[in-house]
Amino acid sequence: LSGASPFLGETKQETLANITAVNYEFDEEFFSNTSDLAKDFIQKLLVKDTRKRLTIQEALSHPWITLEEETKVQENKKVENTQLKTKHLREYTIKCHSSMPPNNTYINFERFARVVEDISLTERGFSTLAASRDSLQEDIDALVSIYNEKEAWYKEENESVRHKLSQLKYEYRKIESLKRHLQDDIKTVGASLLGITGKYADLQSQYESLSQELSKELKWIQDLMSSFQLENEACVNGNFNSVFNKDINESLMELLNRSRCEEFLAGLNLDVAESNQ
Repeated sequence: LSGASPFLGETKQETLANITAVNYEFDEEFFSNTSDLAKDFIQKLLVKDTRKRLTIQEALSHPWITLEEETKVQENKKVENTQLKTKHLREYTIKCHSSMPPNNTYINFERFARVVEDISLTERGFSTLAASRDSLQEDIDALVSIYNEKEAWYKEENESVRHKLSQLKYEYRKIESLKRHLQDDIKTVGASLLGITGKYADLQSQYESLSQELSKELKWIQDLMSSFQLENEACVNGNFNSVFNKDINESLMELLNRSRCEEFLAGLNLDVAESNQ
């Protein structure tokens, strides 16, 4: 904490007496940057009577050990900014080595200081690594959240597309069915038209044959009437005969026309009824 021994005296004997009597002081020249809590911790440990000295658990529970993170960071910054003054400690150690049996106190102290520094650097590295790990975990969580949202959106879009495709397939099958029905109807209408055309041709031929027969019969009647007229001209009462011949001609024509027309109309009505069915 300071780089100096609190037991240091003017002479070697004085220093040894201070250590034996646990007589020490915190010189402001060396301990000005040391906190009161740290001094209190040292004072409660440097107690000759073991019954009054702090136990291990009490030492670990001391406020200087259990400081909050912010206070610890401030203390660490203060310690880091303060350069340790080891000149007096080195002189004290050299003096002890020259008048006391050889020991490795100073060497061990330097090793311990280096170990402490390495541990501090390792802890800072671990803190940085933990912060990086937390940041990386946050990034991973964000990426996972984005991936889950995208996956849910893709699933929803996929379901929507599947529904639309099923609707389109249904409409396509419906249109195909209507198309087949229309084709069947067209074929049926075509067959009906062919049947009607054939029946119309048959009726046309029948009409022509009837017309020819009617023409022949009319010609025969005309010939007959002309022969009647020639015979009637020789008779005395020509008026009576002409009226009689006229009545006969009209009766024959009416009878002939009625029979032929009824037969023709009956045939037409029959064909039309069959075509409608």
